[in-house]
Amino acid sequence: MTTKVKAIGLVSGGLDSTLAVALVKRQGIEVKAVSFYTGFCITETQRRKGGRADGTVPRNEALRAAADLDVDIQYVDISGGAYLDMLVHPRYGYGQNANPCVDCRVFMMRRAKEIMEAEGAAFVFTGEVLGQRPKSQRRDTLRIIERDSGLDGRLLRPLSAQLLPPTAPEQQGLVDRSRLLDISGRSRLRQMALARELGLADWPQPAGGCCYLTDESFARKFFDVLDAREQAGEARRLDPDDVVLLSTGRHFRLSPRAKLVVGRSEVENALLEHHLEGRARLEVKDLPGPVALVEGEPTWEERQLASRIVARYGKGKDLPLVKVEWREGELVEEYEVQPELDEARIEALRV
Repeated sequence: MTTKVKAIGLVSGGLDSTLAVALVKRQGIEVKAVSFYTGFCITETQRRKGGRADGTVPRNEALRAAADLDVDIQYVDISGGAYLDMLVHPRYGYGQNANPCVDCRVFMMRRAKEIMEAEGAAFVFTGEVLGQRPKSQRRDTLRIIERDSGLDGRLLRPLSAQLLPPTAPEQQGLVDRSRLLDISGRSRLRQMALARELGLADWPQPAGGCCYLTDESFARKFFDVLDAREQAGEARRLDPDDVVLLSTGRHFRLSPRAKLVVGRSEVENALLEHHLEGRARLEVKDLPGPVALVEGEPTWEERQLASRIVARYGKGKDLPLVKVEWREGELVEEYEVQPELDEARIEALRV
């Protein structure tokens, strides 16, 4: 009797990774899917917060894909300290925004290698396509990811395999190279045709923007946190709380030493309530309005400014004066302020 070959497939639930699993599985190889949670996936963050602004709740596409393809899946949370350290100090730098895609892939592949070894699997595979992404899917960066992760010769890209050097499982006859593909570039036409051929109908439409780090607005907030800490003489760093708050609310940089975050919905207001430690909580009294947090060491003038901005986003924005409660630990103060009506000033402070 021969032992069945086993492989570890990285699955996001998108079209490419779903097809990669299908291609490997139809060669009779046992596939275990692995999905990594980084804390920066847009749809997963929306799901964990209770849904999108329109009330819909996105599904976890990786779990859906694994169920559709009838493969086991391991969901791995890598959003902690080591991953955040990599984001702040990426060896290969950032893409267009705050996305250290090459370093991120190396980080994931190292974890995938550990899982591969623990499971007794022969190789790791992904849905990466040569030339599809400008930073992480060039020929040279694909090679860097394979080398730096320690998966030399054991990292298969089924969708582009015929355009890349043969991997060890191909050379050893564990994988039939002739049944792999030669897809390259940004077009998804061949992938969509293959999905129809394989009878795969339930997959998300191909689109960018699945990671907050690739978003220009998010990147501004990301670097604002790092720059402010550096200006204050602290180390450039990100904390788990930062990750949550960066995707929550409107952000205003009051000064290098103080920042205001204003909730935009009931869900965000509730979320901000769970991140009060080390921050001041602001809310308009006796009128519907947002919950807001101030972090840092604001001056008296910055406290007043933050209160006026919070008043601007509440139901009392058209009143001459409103009362804003400032709560900071045991300290509770009340400021009577005029809502900030200078839109140019507000926009100048917005991160």
